[in-house]
Amino acid sequence: MTRKFIIRISAFLIGFLISIWLTGGILCAPANQAVGDLPSALTGTAVQFPSASGAMIHGWFMPGIKGAGVIILMHGVRSDRRSMLNRAKFFSHSGYSVLLFDFQAHGESTGKHITFGYLESMDAQAAFSFVLANAPDEKIGVVGISMGGAATLLASPLLNADAMVLEMVYPTITQAIANRLSMRLGRWAEILTPLLSWQLKPRLGISAEDLCPINKVGKITTPKLFIFGEKDQHTASEESLKMFYAAADPKEFWIVKGAKHVDLYGKEYEQRVSAFFQKHLRQKQVNNLLEIE
Repeated sequence: MTRKFIIRISAFLIGFLISIWLTGGILCAPANQAVGDLPSALTGTAVQFPSASGAMIHGWFMPGIKGAGVIILMHGVRSDRRSMLNRAKFFSHSGYSVLLFDFQAHGESTGKHITFGYLESMDAQAAFSFVLANAPDEKIGVVGISMGGAATLLASPLLNADAMVLEMVYPTITQAIANRLSMRLGRWAEILTPLLSWQLKPRLGISAEDLCPINKVGKITTPKLFIFGEKDQHTASEESLKMFYAAADPKEFWIVKGAKHVDLYGKEYEQRVSAFFQKHLRQKQVNNLLEIE
């Protein structure tokens, strides 16, 4: 083995490791952007509240019919509250109070790093506290998409919600990383997973063990509806089923046929999720009132 060859191999390995490190930095970089005003089709107010994550959380709150329940909408990674507007409009027009907000380091909320559910779980707690203060005596439902669902499950103490809809939630961060590497580079790339998951500690001060929603879901006795796509590669259907089987009762699931890791909102979504929340959040007299209207 010649000296030149060793130098070339060493240079390649150093360059490769640098590129992996830079990739990790890109993945956890903030996704802040201006969100703007609440669309005119919705009636509500801009709100702010502090989180134990250290962030000031920005969102919108839309009061609903008394006794109808309140729903907290939690978006996915590198997104913001605007991705939840279709759901917000549907639930608001159905009489629910609705809170949608930007997680720390997303949208207009402050924050230095995306933490894939860790600090975001503190934002979920802060949102829950905001709802308790501003919609007292209402039953509370949560819709968490991907990272938003992880934040819901990772919250400590556990969110004392009355119903949860959990969409496409990763079981462990290591599996989530492996899936994304495999999608982009091929199955062989899964061997690179430790090089990215290792970065959690020096970059964010957390470990892969801190990002395992599957270890938490068995402790949550809130009624849960798991929703996932049949052809999702980010969180494969078999992984979502493992999450479902690990969950405490009561629970149910819906596999969306042919769907990938996309926004699953649509007419069937409205029907299924509406029925779920009506069952667990609505006072009977409110349902009767809305049916008359």
